[in-house]
Amino acid sequence: MTATLADPVSEVVAAAQLLLTRRTGAPVTLVDPVDLGGSGQATVLRVRVSENPFQLPRTLVIKQVRDATDESAPGAEIGGPSAFLREAASYQFANALATDSRPGPELLAYDLKARLLVLSDLGDASPITALLKHSDAASVTNSLMAMAQALGRMHAATVGREDDFAALLRRVGLPDSADGISAQIPDALAVVPRMLADDLGVDHMPDALLERVARSGRLFAHGAFRAFSPSDLCPDNIIVNEEGVRFLDYEWGGFRDATLDITYALASFPGCLCHFDLSAARAQAMIDAWRSEVVGIWPHLADDTVLATKILDAQLIWVWLTTYWFLPNNHTRIAAARAHHLSVPRSDALISRWTVLVDQATRTGGFRRRGIRGARRAGPGEEMGTLTL
Repeated sequence: MTATLADPVSEVVAAAQLLLTRRTGAPVTLVDPVDLGGSGQATVLRVRVSENPFQLPRTLVIKQVRDATDESAPGAEIGGPSAFLREAASYQFANALATDSRPGPELLAYDLKARLLVLSDLGDASPITALLKHSDAASVTNSLMAMAQALGRMHAATVGREDDFAALLRRVGLPDSADGISAQIPDALAVVPRMLADDLGVDHMPDALLERVARSGRLFAHGAFRAFSPSDLCPDNIIVNEEGVRFLDYEWGGFRDATLDITYALASFPGCLCHFDLSAARAQAMIDAWRSEVVGIWPHLADDTVLATKILDAQLIWVWLTTYWFLPNNHTRIAAARAHHLSVPRSDALISRWTVLVDQATRTGGFRRRGIRGARRAGPGEEMGTLTL
């Protein structure tokens, strides 16, 4: 695309040129901006470096956040500036990792006041959404296992470094390093039973289940297997290039229990309205691929029973949260859910997530298939599934 001097794209390019010129001490010219389709209030561009006195890469990616992000989005923190500052701190943190453990692009320059990031260009890449729609089942399984291994490498490389990340947050002006979702847990615990009763006719919610959901919610703030996560792991933020699987967008980046990341995919990306078929064998292949990368630092996960319990806890809280986010007929929130190859109607997404949870729980012995009564599928009288501890 060609930018004119008065349009927002030209303003972003000009701001990036100024930032890189200050950083390198010599004029930097950026040309041929291509809009990469940033979400919310973000402008994301790929540009070519025309004048390159200090051997900058031939192409760069520029991201600028203009105004407050959409606070109705799942997991959103209060205020746009905090999301940008967290992303800047997250990229600084990731820069310190070894290249093969770095989850995404390299941060080359940033301007906190302008809310501007200059990142390395990951080049032509395939979105994981397209790969998961591949007709070859083996290719789909391989893509999922590669994603799980990439998560595991990131987790293994960041264990024990939470204080380093907190220091970076303080440096950019965010002294509170709490996960953005943690603040939503108490309301979700209280509201979801009423939602299920009012909207789906659920007439029984066992106390033991509610206690387990509350325990699972603590994984965000107090999990035993804490490591860094980009946190927004919806499939349009996952790409595959010649270097492997890479994760984009760190606006909610932070430390949390790592089982929340691997189960995010097992729960069919609960922050989005999407679905893909995940057989028991394929799910186990993903879990095993992730475990192979982290068992050296968390030896307890070598025990299949321990691992299955942790995975089920994480999957339970994700299904609970996706219900909290999307069961209400909130047009703004539903419209904000990003569309991609795996997108499905809201009812299909929620039903499939509860069904997969029940099947996984039954298979692993975590729940018995009874206890929650009255949940309906799309049509009257169809049961969504029942479970209890």
